[in-house]
Amino acid sequence: MAKELTVGDKAPALSLPDQSGEPVSLKDFTGKQVVLYFYPKDDTPGCTTESCDFRDAATPIKKAGAVILGVSLDGKESHQKFIKKFDLPFPLLSDEEAAVSKTYGCYKEKNMYGRKYWGIERSTFVIDQAGKLKAIFRKVKVGGHVEEVIAALKA
Repeated sequence: MAKELTVGDKAPALSLPDQSGEPVSLKDFTGKQVVLYFYPKDDTPGCTTESCDFRDAATPIKKAGAVILGVSLDGKESHQKFIKKFDLPFPLLSDEEAAVSKTYGCYKEKNMYGRKYWGIERSTFVIDQAGKLKAIFRKVKVGGHVEEVIAALKA
């Protein structure tokens, strides 16, 4: 079991393919803040709302010197459709093996309608310019979340 991440820890390295199959890694963004959000599934109600909220806040997030990266277990074709449908201006990364989600402690046993399964627990990590965790949001409630993230970026 990976150690629980805490603010101030170095963000675990990641390299995942984006919606085009191109590898994206955190070190590509050294010197920028990164909003790394893990979400359960493309084009589902909560995830769509959250992704569109990040889309709508792209300007203030960019002004704070940050990039947005979304991560789910979906493959690149699913990501391409999701990006196109909602005009998302940031990369979505495919963590099909859940390796990165596990490293960040977002891959959890879930229970829906009495059925247990493993999946991503909605979580967001704000990573500073030096690659350290600046803020951690677990079990994210979508409403108002982007405002919390922007506040953390400016802190």
